[in-house]
Amino acid sequence: MTALLLIAVGGAAAQLVDGGIGMGFGVTSTTILIFLAGLGPAQASAVVHTAELGTTLVSGISHWRFGNIDWKTVVRLAVPGSIAAFAGATVLSSLSLDAAAPITSAILFAVGLNLVWRFSRGRVTRKLTETPHSTPFLLGLGSVGGFVDATGGGGWGPVTTSTLLSLDKQQPRRIVGTVNTAEFLVTLGATVGFVVGLWDDLVANAAAVVALLVGGSLTAPVAAWLISRLNPILLGGFVGTAIVLLNVGTIVGGAESAFGFTVPTALTVALYLALAAGGVALTLRGRKRARANRKAAADQTSAAEATDPVPAPSSR
Repeated sequence: MTALLLIAVGGAAAQLVDGGIGMGFGVTSTTILIFLAGLGPAQASAVVHTAELGTTLVSGISHWRFGNIDWKTVVRLAVPGSIAAFAGATVLSSLSLDAAAPITSAILFAVGLNLVWRFSRGRVTRKLTETPHSTPFLLGLGSVGGFVDATGGGGWGPVTTSTLLSLDKQQPRRIVGTVNTAEFLVTLGATVGFVVGLWDDLVANAAAVVALLVGGSLTAPVAAWLISRLNPILLGGFVGTAIVLLNVGTIVGGAESAFGFTVPTALTVALYLALAAGGVALTLRGRKRARANRKAAADQTSAAEATDPVPAPSSR
């Protein structure tokens, strides 16, 4: 019973993060299930995706109520994503992809660093999709995100959210809401694949599914409300920092396995703290620079208006 309560609390925290920054539920929940419930990676991923059917549905409805969704992008991401997630779940049910995890994490780590640096400059797009993403691009992105999500126990948000944010075509809150909503169909595709390959495991771990579902559903509306009010500079910077922190452990573990050495625990903790502190510092720097940029733009506008000649009154 204690383990189920911890799983429910973990699901609530994971959905709060996922609904607020567009990623983290799968990775966080899978880790909890592996360590608390003693499940293998495939079984944990199956449980998480089954629970996400409820949490992503609630999250999508919540984001819709707060106006955080671009429906055209949802469709073009979700359809290929769900197909790829089904394929990935089918593969994971019979094959371990642990060797690919460090490579994927290294790519996402680099994307996260790029996001932190970009938002630290204080530049955020305020207009919505003046140049829409092409359909082939979204089809490819959805396919990659769906496959990674199913095979890694999470990854839809880090792949799709980070990529769309880096292109600077939409407000961060719209990207996060769109990605979270599309995730429902992606999760459905993965779940169908796991039902085909791991039905007995899902039945045996039904209690863990319910615990994750209840915990995540309770915090989904809170996350959607939060993102509609969060400063976009802070959101973008925290997304990048989250990507970095969620993937650095896998990279360290992969390096240890590949080169046959062990990184001291103290050094690993120091690395996490340094990356977290650096991400927060750069994000706050970006918010400060954004304010300065807005002030400079306002001053230029005022100066231009002051130097414009006043139109002469009409004689008519």
